[in-house]
Amino acid sequence: MIAVDSSVIVDLLGDGDDAEAAEDCLRAALSQGPVVACDVVVSEVVSGLGHGSQIIDTLEEIGIAYSPLELRAATRAGEMQRRYNERHRAAGKAAQAPRTVPDFLIGAHALLQCTALITRDAAFYRDYFKGLKVIVPKA
Repeated sequence: MIAVDSSVIVDLLGDGDDAEAAEDCLRAALSQGPVVACDVVVSEVVSGLGHGSQIIDTLEEIGIAYSPLELRAATRAGEMQRRYNERHRAAGKAAQAPRTVPDFLIGAHALLQCTALITRDAAFYRDYFKGLKVIVPKA
């Protein structure tokens, strides 16, 4: 089971230049097995694009299933968020692009409940979720 990040779904459903790369990557992943979006991803996509029922219908049509976060993934996300905050405090600087809990929830879900994550944010997920297979859509 492969998880998908909200940025890839937004690329796919949006009118941006990355739609084709997102579609190709998702099509390849779906040919290997199930592709899922966790509750955080669904929430982010709906908040960004609106029309919740249409988003749900579209995800189902594409073949992306829903996979809720388990307690162990939520716990890991909190631990990783704490490490992130400690790392930045120890360096004596604020994060240039601060990470919030949703980023860590998506990563922990992918690491503990799936086999990989499709995302455009490979560096962050590789840094904080060692061992997570990261798949990046390519143009």
